[in-house]
Amino acid sequence: MRSIWNGSISFGLVTIPVKTYSATDRTSSVSFVRIHEKDGAQIQYRKICELDGEEVPNEEVGKGYQPPGDDIIVPISDDELSRLPMPTSKTLTILSFVDPGEIDPLQLDKAYYLGPNGAAAAKPYALLREALEHHRKVAIGKVAMRGRESLAMLRAYEGAIVMHALLWPDQIRPAAGVGPEAVQIRENELSLAETLMDSLGELDPTELHDEYREAVEELVAAKLEGEEPVAPAAPGPSARVIDLTAALEKSVRAAREGRTEAEAEPASVTPLRGRKTAGKSAAKKTPAKQAAAKKSAAAKSGPEKSTAKSAAKKSTASKTAAAKSTTAKSTAGKDAAKKSAPRKAAQKSTAKRGAAKKSG
Repeated sequence: MRSIWNGSISFGLVTIPVKTYSATDRTSSVSFVRIHEKDGAQIQYRKICELDGEEVPNEEVGKGYQPPGDDIIVPISDDELSRLPMPTSKTLTILSFVDPGEIDPLQLDKAYYLGPNGAAAAKPYALLREALEHHRKVAIGKVAMRGRESLAMLRAYEGAIVMHALLWPDQIRPAAGVGPEAVQIRENELSLAETLMDSLGELDPTELHDEYREAVEELVAAKLEGEEPVAPAAPGPSARVIDLTAALEKSVRAAREGRTEAEAEPASVTPLRGRKTAGKSAAKKTPAKQAAAKKSAAAKSGPEKSTAKSAAKKSTASKTAAAKSTTAKSTAGKDAAKKSAPRKAAQKSTAKRGAAKKSG
C-alpha cells in the first residue's frame, strides 16, 4: 500500500513517527459515467468561469471561502493557509483515552491504518498498540490531514493501529422529530423481539458481498456479448402484517425451524447478506428432496390402491354369484310348480269321480 500522509503520534512525551494508509477501498463499488444518449459519447465536465463563460485551466483554479448566508466569495491562497497556526498539521495529538462505548457510531468517518515509520518507531508503536488492547480503551485526539483538522480515534486492530476520522459534535444533527412519539410496547412483544434477535444467528463477514454490483457486471457482460439481458424474477407479493405479535411468533418459529434443519442436514447454502440462518431454505425443498418425497408417496399409495381394487373385485364377484344363485332357485321353483300342477288337477278329478260312484 502507498502511504497518503506521514506524521507522528504525540503520546505524552513520547513521539511515534507513523505512515498513514487508506484502510478502505471504495473503487469496487458501482460507479457510472454520464453519456450522451443520442450517440453514446461520454460527457466531459469542464471548469467554466461564470463571468466570461470561458474554460479555466487547472493551473488557474484557486481556493475561495464563502461565508454561510453570504454571496461574497473571499479568495484564499495556499500560502495564507500554510501560515495559519495548526499544531496538528503533522502530529496527531492524543487528548484522552476513553471506553469504546462512549463514541457514537454517527461520528465515525473514514478509516486509516497507521504503521511505524522507521525502525526506531517500532517499539513505541507496539507499546501503544498493546496498551490500547490490554486496557480496552481507544485514544481520542486531533489531526490535520488534507488541509483540514478533525477529531480522530485510535484503536488496536489485528496487530495494527487503526485511526478513524471523527466528525465534530456540532456536525451531528439532532434526531428530534424523527422517531414516533409515545408508543405502548407490551412486555410479550418485547420478549418476542429479543427472542427473534437471538434466533437469527451470527453474522459471517465472509458471506457479505455486493449483489447489486454483481448484477450490474452480469448485465454489462451480457450486453458486450450481444445477448439479451435476463430480467430477474419479480419478488412474490408479501403478506401484509396486521398483528405484530403473530408476526413475531411466526418469525421466531421460522428462524428456529430453519436452524434445526441446517444443523440436522448439512447442505450448500446460498450466501444471504452474510447471515447464518436457514430461514429461507426451510421454505424451499431441493429437487432431490422433492423426488424422494414423490417416490415415497408412490410407494405408500401403491399397495393401498392394489388392495382396494382386489377387495372391490372380490365383492363384485360374490354379489354376482349370489344374484345368479337366487335367479336359479327362483326359476327352479317355478318349473317345479308348473310340473306339479297337472298332477294335482288329475288327483282332484279322480277323487270327484270316486265320490260320484259311491253316491250312485
